[in-house]
Amino acid sequence: MFQLGPSVQGRWQQIESDLAGLTVEATAGGGMVRVTADGRGQVRGVWIDPTVFADRDAGFLSELVLSAVAEVQRKAAEAAQAELGRNTGPSLPFVP
Repeated sequence: MFQLGPSVQGRWQQIESDLAGLTVEATAGGGMVRVTADGRGQVRGVWIDPTVFADRDAGFLSELVLSAVAEVQRKAAEAAQAELGRNTGPSLPFVP
């Protein structure tokens, strides 16, 4: 690994803090499943429309949840890229 100067470390910590406070959301199944995550991609909440349980189709529900989680993590990665670009310029790419 490489050493970061104090100013870069400070900026990096600020970016991490900003991303932790950012909320992104994604849905699947026309809104039957909604997932929220922070800007780092950590899932913070899952909401499932109660009508999904009426059919008791666990496989379908699993697919909806996985789809929403994948989408919210993609959105979080995009938000992180944008935040890094605003704060560091194109020289420090972010790979979640």
